[in-house]
Amino acid sequence: MKKVQSTLRGFPVLNLAIAAGLGFALGAVTFNSTDSNAIASVKPSETEPVVAAAKAEPKAPKAEAAISIAKAVAAKPAQVEPQPKPVPQPESEPALASLPELRVEWHAETVKRGDNLSSIFQRAGLDAADVYELTSNSKQAKALRKIHPGQTLDFHIVDGQLQELRYNSSRLTSQHFVRKGDKFTTMESVREPELRPSYHEGTIKSSLFLAGQNAGLSDSLIMEMANIFGWDVDFVLDIRQGDSFKVMFNEKHLDGEHIGNGPILAAEFTNQDKTFKAVRYTHKDGRSHYYTPEGYSMRKEFLRTPVDFARISSHFNLRRKHPVLNRIRAHKGTDYAAPRGTPIRAAGDGKIIHAGRKGGYGKAVILKHGGAYKTLYAHMSKYGKGIRTGKRVKQGQIIGYVGSTGLATGPHLHYEFHVNGRVRNPVTVKLPKAKSIPKKERARFNKETQPMLAQMGDLQAARVLAGLEKPRNTL
Repeated sequence: MKKVQSTLRGFPVLNLAIAAGLGFALGAVTFNSTDSNAIASVKPSETEPVVAAAKAEPKAPKAEAAISIAKAVAAKPAQVEPQPKPVPQPESEPALASLPELRVEWHAETVKRGDNLSSIFQRAGLDAADVYELTSNSKQAKALRKIHPGQTLDFHIVDGQLQELRYNSSRLTSQHFVRKGDKFTTMESVREPELRPSYHEGTIKSSLFLAGQNAGLSDSLIMEMANIFGWDVDFVLDIRQGDSFKVMFNEKHLDGEHIGNGPILAAEFTNQDKTFKAVRYTHKDGRSHYYTPEGYSMRKEFLRTPVDFARISSHFNLRRKHPVLNRIRAHKGTDYAAPRGTPIRAAGDGKIIHAGRKGGYGKAVILKHGGAYKTLYAHMSKYGKGIRTGKRVKQGQIIGYVGSTGLATGPHLHYEFHVNGRVRNPVTVKLPKAKSIPKKERARFNKETQPMLAQMGDLQAARVLAGLEKPRNTL
């Protein structure tokens, strides 16, 4: 009877073990078809209470066999549980820092007076064939033919063959030639300097040049200011003690060093209590000119004087006694005494109708400006580059140099101004004005120029508030 009871008690255990085994097997199937995490939900520890309960009861042979099957089924997943295989890792590349650094050996040559490209290449260890190879295979290399003293060329040479060349034409621009097979590619590099607004003012006590230098202006800026106001102010005759000027421009800085100045942006000049104002404006096509704040051109059709800061040695006088002929002979122009070789500039745009000797005028140039005006320049020592009859010239272009050819007692320029065939006094003749800002462009003009005029006023106010006594003020 006890044996029967034990057997009966074993069947539930058998049923439970079989169920557990089937459940575990189903879980294993699920693992194989879905997620590896599913196997983790069935652990061997969960079967331990069942096995322990089976051990606590007397076992019948069939029960013992069932428990053995259950144990085998329960133990099987632990034996076949798939383990993630290690993924082979690629060998790590060496760090860039550990690679040997490729250094380019550069050889620098500075252009000296009298140098040409062949002599510079020769100093660098190259020959004429290398010069030809570079200049014939790169159009941009033709610029190397215009080298100037002080410029530098950097050579990268390997086994006697030119690989790279850097041409530093200035501190801001350079060209880099790189060998690609038997040809060279060209890259141009342009650096932009830092621009800093600079304001200067001064009062004339003896001369414009001294006042400008005392105010911290370079000679080129003084000349530029004189050219801006040269149509309204005769800097030979009109300048008086007490005249004053104000100028604003941008200083150029590179790597913390002042390397030059930009053009004048805004300026004022007071001559005999009359003030003239000018502002620089750049048109859409890139042309830049100076205008009044109202948009009227500062540029007339003619320069008042064709030589800079010369002294009038003889005025226009139709009843003057000629110093060489010693008799009354009309002096139909104005004589400007200046050192031999002083540049003579075209008073206006025009066409050369005469370039050569002309009697007592010596070497002379005559320009025709439209249909009504004509100017004559005499006693030149030599002509400007490319000046010959039939050529056209621009206002301010150098057409010759002061001399004393013809009937002249010393170096000077004889300058005549003709209107409709009649000679006029160049000093007093009323000069026509050039075109002003058109109405359709007036809004753009105001937008571009008003901030410059305001900035000039701010810099002037800052100077006054700071109580500066020094002539130079850069903000």
